[in-house]
Amino acid sequence: MSTSGSPSSSPKIRLLLLWHMHQPFYKDMVTGEYRLPWVRLHALKDYYGMVKLLDEFPEVHQNFNLVPSLVAQIQDYVSGQAHDPFFDLVAKPVGELTAADRRFALQYLFQANPVNMIGRYPRYRELWERYRTTADRPEGAESHFATRDYADLQVLSQLAWFDEFFLAEPDIAALVQQGEDFSRDDQQLVIERQHTILAQVLPAYAEAARRGSIELSATPYYHPILPLLCDTNAGAESSPGLSLPTRRFRHPDDATLQIQRALDSHEALFAVRPKGLWPSEGSVSEEALKLASRQGIQWMATDEGVLGRSLDYNFARYHSDHLQADGAERLYNIYRYEKDDTRMHLVFRDHRLSDLIGFVYSGMPAQDAANHLIKNIKDSAQPVIDRGKDAVVSIILDGENAWEYYPQSGREFLRRFYDALQRDEQIEPVTISQAIERHRESDFGRLTRLVPGSWIDANFNVWIGAPEDNRAWDLLAEARAYYDRHSNRVSEAQRQIAWEELLIAEGSDWNWWYGPEHHSANDRDFDELYRKHLSNVYHALEGVPPEELNTPIMSGVARPSYIPQTAYLRARVDGLVSGYFEWMGAASYTSDQRTSAMHGKQFLLDAVYAGVDADSVSGRLDFHHGIPEGAYRLVVNLEVWRQKGEHKASPDPYRLTVDAQGQKLQNWVLTNGEERHRLAMFSADAGNSNTNGVEVALEQIFEMRVPFELIAAQEGSRIRLRFAIWREHLPVDALPLEGWIDLHALPEEELETNLYSFSPQD
Repeated sequence: MSTSGSPSSSPKIRLLLLWHMHQPFYKDMVTGEYRLPWVRLHALKDYYGMVKLLDEFPEVHQNFNLVPSLVAQIQDYVSGQAHDPFFDLVAKPVGELTAADRRFALQYLFQANPVNMIGRYPRYRELWERYRTTADRPEGAESHFATRDYADLQVLSQLAWFDEFFLAEPDIAALVQQGEDFSRDDQQLVIERQHTILAQVLPAYAEAARRGSIELSATPYYHPILPLLCDTNAGAESSPGLSLPTRRFRHPDDATLQIQRALDSHEALFAVRPKGLWPSEGSVSEEALKLASRQGIQWMATDEGVLGRSLDYNFARYHSDHLQADGAERLYNIYRYEKDDTRMHLVFRDHRLSDLIGFVYSGMPAQDAANHLIKNIKDSAQPVIDRGKDAVVSIILDGENAWEYYPQSGREFLRRFYDALQRDEQIEPVTISQAIERHRESDFGRLTRLVPGSWIDANFNVWIGAPEDNRAWDLLAEARAYYDRHSNRVSEAQRQIAWEELLIAEGSDWNWWYGPEHHSANDRDFDELYRKHLSNVYHALEGVPPEELNTPIMSGVARPSYIPQTAYLRARVDGLVSGYFEWMGAASYTSDQRTSAMHGKQFLLDAVYAGVDADSVSGRLDFHHGIPEGAYRLVVNLEVWRQKGEHKASPDPYRLTVDAQGQKLQNWVLTNGEERHRLAMFSADAGNSNTNGVEVALEQIFEMRVPFELIAAQEGSRIRLRFAIWREHLPVDALPLEGWIDLHALPEEELETNLYSFSPQD
């Protein structure tokens, strides 16, 4: 591997892969209790496996960003000091579970991806589907679960988070094979193994960094948005006219401390001070760069949008999804920011390549996805290579949440991708410090101006500007001022608790969930925990929290809706919106565009409707911004479970594939099984159509109807549907995003009473 960028060497593509590992600070510093379990669960899976996988690929060097507050929480678990009520629940003997414990279990132990985590374990899926169909019943879901069910739920809810490396160990593999009817000994094995796994996480990173396989960077300690911590007015500097909090928050000294504590804790654990800083959410400003530079940081990273605004350049992508030559030369480089006494190296991520990993490749076969990514890296960098320069391509994304959407945590995709990287002579996967060392001196880009922004839309609008966001900032400012006025009247120990709670409340995670952009099943928990941190400031200082902290910040918002079918469908399949009543009684699923801890998903689909009548199944798809332009493919996956009593282990799969250009339907084909035998087809340009009673229409909306006899359905069958849209051989959106729409071929009078207790395992 080349060690310098000498003019005589062939131009290289230096690939910078940076995985950002982060969770909010879930610990209440006063009670010591963890409000949510995600640090522990992700440490069982993603944190360990992502770095351990590189043992198999010694030439694939990468960058990992470990947020110090995440590291501190992992250490808390390893030491045995963490008080985690979720862990206590799954460790408790099932016979000792109280009624409250059982309600708690049903509320929280199904919070996992229903396809790739819950669906991987048939018994877990059975329990989840039973909960889904009974949760809203007046008698409560818990009355539908026996002691045996809770015992299995305790074990399977943990196994679902075990890393692939540990699932392969004989005793754990035996539990997976057993599948159900777990004993107290089985439960204790799973609990004990968690301690072993958690203890291996941080040493795995330390060892990989020691041998040079990875470079570790840090983030300001509690993950604050540095520019806003320095001055909330930076929000309006980035987005002119943005509504700001009533109270201006301006504490650059807090920002400096968050950076300093991050570097100190990193050095204490890994015996080396990090050279790089991934600022929380890629949030940068000139003041933030100055503070980091003064702490000895040599490089920082953010998004291409920030570079574009700073250069007054639009990184537009056209039909090829690649930048024009001048855009590629600007983006695929390393920059030196120099202003006054501040010096900083900067790299800017390609958000399209990053989002392909985060949101698209999970829907593709692993080898196809790996091939597509390698080709796109090369095609993207080619204009720079053609100029005889090294291209520095930065792919930066969340290192944990995406893998829930991949089968087996995305390991097959990553292995195939890393193997291709290791064998490719043109691409050098390197650490950011290695890339800086190897870059030609004459090739560095120069920056003397940096527009404030983050890796989301090159502004801070996710964290400030909305009424909920601004109220959160006002409450933080009030608590910060209260600390300044009253901290000198209490003991040093009390002062330290109050100060720590303030620093925690300065983190970005709370405002991530406030405002219109995101939500999760734990919105209420995040809201309560944020207000608890602020209340603890007052309590530690022997004061009384303001009454406002007793009132939720989060207002009521629309949630994604799933409505079961209540009547037979009699809609005309013509692709037209013919009226409100045409699809009355259909099952419906509405797109949720605020969901998850990740940002950047492309939404093309707005809602789906589906239902049965006595002899067919129908579906309708509404688009988010109207019918897409250009070429695209719609895919409707159907699964048909036999009627009750046949005990079939798996469903019969069918697929309706529709190719279209704008509103013009070009062709469609209905196939079955893995063999993809054609059951019906249509072509607008050919004379070999044989629809076999299938109806498909596309104009304002997409509509379809399939006769039962073509898909071997009958009364008592269960039919599941999932709709997806593909563009340029990539799956870009789906509804439901996770799981399926469930239908049951029942007499209409039974649908009217909402008898949805059927499951294939019954």
